[in-house]
Amino acid sequence: MNARSRQVGVIGGGSWGTALAIVAARAGHPVTLWVRQPGVAEEINATRENKARLPGIVLPANVRATSEPADLNSSDFVLIATPAQVMRAVMAAFRAHLRPDTPAVITAKGIEQTTSRFMAEVLCETCPDLQPLVLSGPSFAADVARELPTAVTLAAKSLEIARPIAEALSLPTFRPYISDDLVGVQVGGAVKNVLAIACGIVSGCGLGESARAALIARAFAELSRFGAALGARRETLTGLSGLGDLVLTCSSMQSRNFRFGAALAEGQNVARAQEAARGVSEGVYTASAVVRIAAQHGIEVPVSSAVLDIIEGRLTISDAIARLMQRPLKAED
Repeated sequence: MNARSRQVGVIGGGSWGTALAIVAARAGHPVTLWVRQPGVAEEINATRENKARLPGIVLPANVRATSEPADLNSSDFVLIATPAQVMRAVMAAFRAHLRPDTPAVITAKGIEQTTSRFMAEVLCETCPDLQPLVLSGPSFAADVARELPTAVTLAAKSLEIARPIAEALSLPTFRPYISDDLVGVQVGGAVKNVLAIACGIVSGCGLGESARAALIARAFAELSRFGAALGARRETLTGLSGLGDLVLTCSSMQSRNFRFGAALAEGQNVARAQEAARGVSEGVYTASAVVRIAAQHGIEVPVSSAVLDIIEGRLTISDAIARLMQRPLKAED
């Protein structure tokens, strides 16, 4: 263990939470990984593997799994890796067990569907004594766990808050860049999930790489408009947590949202497409929040609106494509 090691808690035992636990452990910290089911925690500790989420990846010896929130009460900082739509309920269970002012790094990329709240707002409402940070960027859990080079953005209210956490998680293959644009980093991570569904649909329909490239470009314009209206900085949206994450998620079947869109294009209904995605597709829930927020700010989000209409059964995929292609001709900017 290195001399500057800290006790790290990871809340959420999915693929991303497990990968982040591995990162923290490789950086020399003792890690407590909270998972919901006691049986899963026991299996992880016995086999040193999260067989359901990251099969074939051996967890370092300094990772210990638990299903008891109280086991994280000595954490110097925590990484929150639960799905966005359950984060409020999960963190309510941890409120009494985490020390005041503990840095809490949110890694879920989404907007709460019922309230249109971003995750930092949800955390502040649920656990107001914690210090919110957000980690986002182009990163697949399997790549991170296998020590493939990955760069992400870590945002906080100030660079002074973000810097020591970034230093604690930094590895030769995992590089966190710091930011004080909490809004921009959250916008990029959440909105790109909706746009990735659209790209999955284009791919699943066999519309070609030219169509997908055009869609990514127009999707980025949509993300930029949305972010600017909420106060995000342009350099954040063109960086790792904006354009970088958008390109990755819109280009690979490793993305759950991309897989979900591709499954819809193959004729599967929403429920079956979610099963085909093999995990939570945050864009399914975030789409309605994005469209709702955009309407409140008078922003056009035609791609996100088309995705929502397809998910909710108001438009067929072919009709949605026709609607996008028949929008009024205008200057690109």
